[in-house]
Amino acid sequence: MTPTQTPRRITDIGPPHYEKFLHPLIKRNYGQWRCHQTLAPGVLCHVAESGERIYTVRAGSPRLLSVATIRLFASLADKYSGGFLRFTSRNNIEFLLDSPANIEPLKRELTQAGFPVGGTNNSISNVVHTQGWIHCHSAATDASGIVKALMDQLHPHFVRQDLPAKVRVALACCVNMCGAVHCSDIAILGIHRKPPQIKHEALRKGCEIPTLIASCPTGAIRPAVVDGKRSVDVVEEQCMYCSNCYTVCAAMQMNDPENDGLSIWVGGKVSNARSEPKFSKLAIPFLPNHPPRWPEVVDAVVNIVNVYARHARRFERLGEWADRVGWPRFFELTGIPFTRYHIDDFRYAGLSFARSTHLRLRP
Repeated sequence: MTPTQTPRRITDIGPPHYEKFLHPLIKRNYGQWRCHQTLAPGVLCHVAESGERIYTVRAGSPRLLSVATIRLFASLADKYSGGFLRFTSRNNIEFLLDSPANIEPLKRELTQAGFPVGGTNNSISNVVHTQGWIHCHSAATDASGIVKALMDQLHPHFVRQDLPAKVRVALACCVNMCGAVHCSDIAILGIHRKPPQIKHEALRKGCEIPTLIASCPTGAIRPAVVDGKRSVDVVEEQCMYCSNCYTVCAAMQMNDPENDGLSIWVGGKVSNARSEPKFSKLAIPFLPNHPPRWPEVVDAVVNIVNVYARHARRFERLGEWADRVGWPRFFELTGIPFTRYHIDDFRYAGLSFARSTHLRLRP
């Protein structure tokens, strides 16, 4: 080794390079794909310029997986796809096959194990969601429980490509929005409606008051004297229910079984096709938490999907359909009452949203 050379640093920091996990057929044809075809719901075929073909079988899976489920997926990949599989950003599992003869046997085993094949093209793909009550300390609602109840009803739209366009559903269990609820066709968002319930005695014993005050992004937490001892107070008008304070101090409890609930948002998308990307808009300001099946939430989302399926044009995303017919017509068709909460009165809304006195009522 010359003085100018340095030894290669061996480290386990960061993920391995993605090329290590690519299918050999994908490596050979990387960046040289001619087209792709849909063979059936959940089954795609990508054709390379060389003429080689690779087949993708997509199935829905829970976001929270057991070791037994992961072992099942691994064994199916070893059996049918040479050990190659991937997870999509929406928690679907995709098996990459180089032989079309393995497609139907793989589909049968996945279906028998309870993992439906579908979620491609003009269908409802798997729901991307956050942690919910199972893990998150700031959750206003559950995540995986609602998704299970919802997809039990929307399952036919997952295994069939029968919608005008693809529909992306997301769920975030609080306004911190770890899920993609700001840009999904239909979004379920957990909301707190009350500021933190301060446990003053516990706060004095386990929290640093200056750190707690500094944790609030809106300056809603102020120093205060309670029962002759140092504590804090919350200015309710400034609280945005983000739970940052609870993160640094467990005495600032946000969870409230009576006032926590959910809201429904519609019309967002990331795609730039046909129209620019869109933010989701409020459809239903509040629905209660009624576990384990959340019937109000499930009924509301199923209703929106059914109305969209009946009235939208081919390839028209939900937000594009609502823009075409007009949002008053959207509320009329879905039967959702329009309330004062739907009016955007944010002081600086004009800086980030297009505003006009014109409102389209009919197509």
